[in-house]
Amino acid sequence: MAEKTVSADSGSTFKTLRNLWPYMWPADRADLRARVLWATVLLVVAKLTLVAGPYFFKWATDALAGDARSVPPLPAFLLAPVMLVVAYNVVRLLQLGFNQLRDALFARVGQYAVRQLAFRTFIHMHQLSLRFHLERRTGGLSRIIERGTKGIETIVRFTVLNTLPTILEFALTAGIFAYAYGWKYVAVVAVTVWLYVWFTVRASDWRIGIRRDMNDSDTDANTKAIDSLLNFETVKYFNNEAMEAQRFDRSMARYEIAATKIWTSLGWLNFGQGVIFGLGTVIVMCLSALEVQAGTQTVGDFVFINAMLMQLSVPLNFIGFIYREIRQGLTDIEQMFDLLDVPQEIVDKPDAKPLVVGAGKVEFRDVHFSYDPNRKILKGISFDVPAGKTVAIVGPSGAGKSTISRLLFRFYDIQGGKILIDGEDIRDVTQESLRAAIGMVPQDTVLFNDTIAYNIRYGRIDASEEDVRKAAELAQIGPFIERLPDGYRSMVGERGLKLSGGEKQRVAIARTILKAPPILMLDEATSALDSHTEQEIQAALDLVSQGRTTIVIAHRLSTVISADEIIVLQDGQIAERGTHAALMRKAGLYASMWDRQREATEAEERLRIARESDELGVVVRRRPSEVS
Repeated sequence: MAEKTVSADSGSTFKTLRNLWPYMWPADRADLRARVLWATVLLVVAKLTLVAGPYFFKWATDALAGDARSVPPLPAFLLAPVMLVVAYNVVRLLQLGFNQLRDALFARVGQYAVRQLAFRTFIHMHQLSLRFHLERRTGGLSRIIERGTKGIETIVRFTVLNTLPTILEFALTAGIFAYAYGWKYVAVVAVTVWLYVWFTVRASDWRIGIRRDMNDSDTDANTKAIDSLLNFETVKYFNNEAMEAQRFDRSMARYEIAATKIWTSLGWLNFGQGVIFGLGTVIVMCLSALEVQAGTQTVGDFVFINAMLMQLSVPLNFIGFIYREIRQGLTDIEQMFDLLDVPQEIVDKPDAKPLVVGAGKVEFRDVHFSYDPNRKILKGISFDVPAGKTVAIVGPSGAGKSTISRLLFRFYDIQGGKILIDGEDIRDVTQESLRAAIGMVPQDTVLFNDTIAYNIRYGRIDASEEDVRKAAELAQIGPFIERLPDGYRSMVGERGLKLSGGEKQRVAIARTILKAPPILMLDEATSALDSHTEQEIQAALDLVSQGRTTIVIAHRLSTVISADEIIVLQDGQIAERGTHAALMRKAGLYASMWDRQREATEAEERLRIARESDELGVVVRRRPSEVS
């Protein structure tokens, strides 16, 4: 599934806000709803206090000018101009205090929304199918989630704490102007604000397109950086640091161009806003100045009108920034909600029950499966794995061997047939109980960047330290861990790169031993190891599989000689089946594969002996001169 860019102007803005509302007004959190109500009350009180401030400024001006016509009947101690100035500043401090208290009350509501939505997204990502994650780019996905969580904070901060107060302030300002000075003042202010908002919205819409390009470039650069760092060794193997740097720089060059346009366009936006509001202010102040000259207004009225306009200009100056941030926040949240709208491909049935494993018999009955409708992978596979027995599955690359392990874990659903465990169709039981019953030792063990103990305990998170040590001993890695400076607290590095292939496999085996599953899946667990390490790991695997129903997917046939049955897959079908001896007598596909591997092994052994002989010959030839 390709990533898509969703904009906040795609008609889904209100849907996004509806989706976000339950997090802002949580049904199960009365305390947070109370905070929302109190914050709303404080918002109104703060704005009423704000518009009251200029009145004290007006009265102080008139008192200083000796014009008491507009000064209301106040207590005597407040009539002094100095006290009016003090009162003006006290009101401004009160307004600031109410705003800060409102923000403090709302902080927990906003952070709760961030946490809950991020948690829901994280859970949903793990519920989506393996197909989804194989088709997504991890770097881009993490960027969408990161921006989405930040977008929630943006919407909370600017919608609730900035936009609504600005609308309320404009309404109060318009009401005061209409009551005290007439509708012509209201008309001029309304037209000014309308032109200001219209220009800001149009310019911001244009800038959002640039911002989207910048975000796409940022996502692309981040994806390339993470992909390159995750494949650090491969980059070094092929000496492609320069190529990776160039790929990253091309993305950053696009980001640079877009970012430059963002800042340039911001300058034009600010200039245009200044011109519009400046013209409106000039018209209103000229009207007031003419009335002061005519004697219908006082100098205090002139100062009051100017103070009200200056107060209104403060939130308006941020309206472009607020609008852009809200739009961008909505875009980012929409992308996160798009992820949440991706349906789960593999879901439990409504009446699914936990799997209860008795004997542990596994059956594949006429199983048909394809990743793509045009390419069949399994074509009517049928076989049984009796309880406590070991069945090996071998075959050429692309025959469908590893697909069987993914189907048994129900990472995908089959298109035909049944997969049964003790007679239960795995589609009729819960995924959690199914995966709890199966242990996996994969070919490529990827470890978490944490301690060895953490990675072993991952098999059973409530295991004690003693259990972890016992599992490590059974996996034949205990002595190695004890020799490390930090023992079980040693960090394994990103994807376990501080450990060798054999050490990682032993950790995987220890993890599976700790899980103690009744059914075991070994997916080419030794194919990437050298012969000596393979023998050691195989001994540990033989120990783990004792008494367990075991399916072995193998590349090296020497590891499955002792299997109770060997199934040979070819082109998605069972070509041969039987014990090693029976298949060798048959002299078919298995026997030819065995002969090819034996010849390759013997050739490797002859080459190793030849190299050792050459090295020995060099030492012998050099010794006389060294002695002399």
